[in-house]
Amino acid sequence: MTAVAPPIARRTALFHAPDWLRTVDHKDIGVMYITMALVFLVIGGVEALVMRWQLALPEQHVVDPALYSQLFTMHGITMIFLMAIPILVGMANFIVPLQIGARDVAFPRLNALSFWLSLLGGLLLYFSFVAGGAPDAGWFAYVPLSDRAYSIGTGLDYYALGLAVNGAGTIVGALNLVVTIALMRAPGMSVSRIPLFTWMVLVTSALILLAYPALSADLVLLLVDRYMGAHFFTPQAGGDALIWQHLFWFFGHPEVYIVILPAFGMISEVIPVFSGKPIFGYRFVAASSVAIGFLSMGVWAHHMFAVGLGNEADDFFSAASMLIAIPTGVKIFNWIATMIGGRLRFTTSMLFAVGFLTVFVFGGLTGVTLATIPLDWMVTQSYYVVAHMHYVLFGGVVFGVFAGSYYWFPKITGRLLSERLGKWHFWLVYLGFNLTFLPQHLVGIEGMPRRVWTYPASMGWGPLNFASSIGAAILAVGVAVFAVNVLLSLRSGEIAGDDPWDAWTLEWATSSPPPPGNFVQTPVVTSRRPLWDRKHPDRPDPS
Repeated sequence: MTAVAPPIARRTALFHAPDWLRTVDHKDIGVMYITMALVFLVIGGVEALVMRWQLALPEQHVVDPALYSQLFTMHGITMIFLMAIPILVGMANFIVPLQIGARDVAFPRLNALSFWLSLLGGLLLYFSFVAGGAPDAGWFAYVPLSDRAYSIGTGLDYYALGLAVNGAGTIVGALNLVVTIALMRAPGMSVSRIPLFTWMVLVTSALILLAYPALSADLVLLLVDRYMGAHFFTPQAGGDALIWQHLFWFFGHPEVYIVILPAFGMISEVIPVFSGKPIFGYRFVAASSVAIGFLSMGVWAHHMFAVGLGNEADDFFSAASMLIAIPTGVKIFNWIATMIGGRLRFTTSMLFAVGFLTVFVFGGLTGVTLATIPLDWMVTQSYYVVAHMHYVLFGGVVFGVFAGSYYWFPKITGRLLSERLGKWHFWLVYLGFNLTFLPQHLVGIEGMPRRVWTYPASMGWGPLNFASSIGAAILAVGVAVFAVNVLLSLRSGEIAGDDPWDAWTLEWATSSPPPPGNFVQTPVVTSRRPLWDRKHPDRPDPS
């Protein structure tokens, strides 16, 4: 089916000394994106640990209120825009061209530009710390909190400029991935044979192109308000503060699916391989991804039930929010059905996939409660919302990324991650994650508002906050174990070979790491499992 690069052409280490400032190879760009995301993961994690230290006990003074607000804001921005998006775009950059049998992305130079814009936006955001103070209005920067009359520093200016530049890079990268998937698939790879990770990257990229311009427009309006006195968001001058929320959440709710759909794709690759059987209901999994993308564009006011939009609007967005649970549930059932009756191999990658199912289902159920208007009114702006968001975003994205990392690390580097350290990594992260965020549901129901710097001992929130802070420390240790595993494996990990998992998609048909150009000859695809066809010519995949 395809010729594998001869041994002399194979790279035996991840870092093959490219010119990192000028490279346009999609694999190098992917590694740069992933590295950027991991650095910002550490930074955002440190910010979270400082906040949990401050909240571990009542009436503490580890940091002052001003710095706490900056940490709170930058933690959210970092984890969403500078960690989650880049790591998923980086994985897509590396894996998608390989999965579809392409030699590179459609626009290699544009691909490099997307990375440098994304990085520049992140650096601009963090430069605010030394330029007078970081943004302090939350990652959503509601007006009037972000209005010049309320926030006279430069932090919100860096917020608007940094996210605009970062968003431009994300839009460019998404456009590149859409064109690559649409036009550069290997011969025989019809739409019904595209690997599910690539399918979900395609839907994600389309969502970016639809949703990110709304955020860009919001940021431009904010800068014009702050520097030219336009008063788009100032009610006293004829503006409307809710314009900001409508535009922001028109981006912000699809953003949840922008980051979670690629993680769904990783789970859809990992579970079949380590279950020893094809994905159950391929068409349903692919179609449900399209349905999620479509529905996600119509539920933005799910975040605005408390602003007084009226019963008709609230009822519509409540129903739409519940409706989106259906295609998501389809995926859950498909993954479980794939595992039933399979020859399960509980590698670290598979453990994270199963862990993903448990935490994401719980996060989805709490999301349904927030789609119920009376319940949302009771817990809005409380720590219940914080807990839900982390179960969906951290539990979904990070567990999915860890599953994908253990699965594709051999392809990216040519070496296997340690399974012994991997098991420690999984259990520490799983225990730490649940100990951190389960108590936050309870303390939110008890009335603790989000974004508070401290709280009085008389409220009785201390024990739950202390447990949450202990969980955060355990979670940090788990992530540190992963970092040690990566560093040790890069230096002396077991050589992986081209296809260590006995997998089925095209990225495993070339060498590990892949050579320049990916394939010696363009592969020809005859089913959804092209490597199965090559390994079992007498039993071709009927799909």
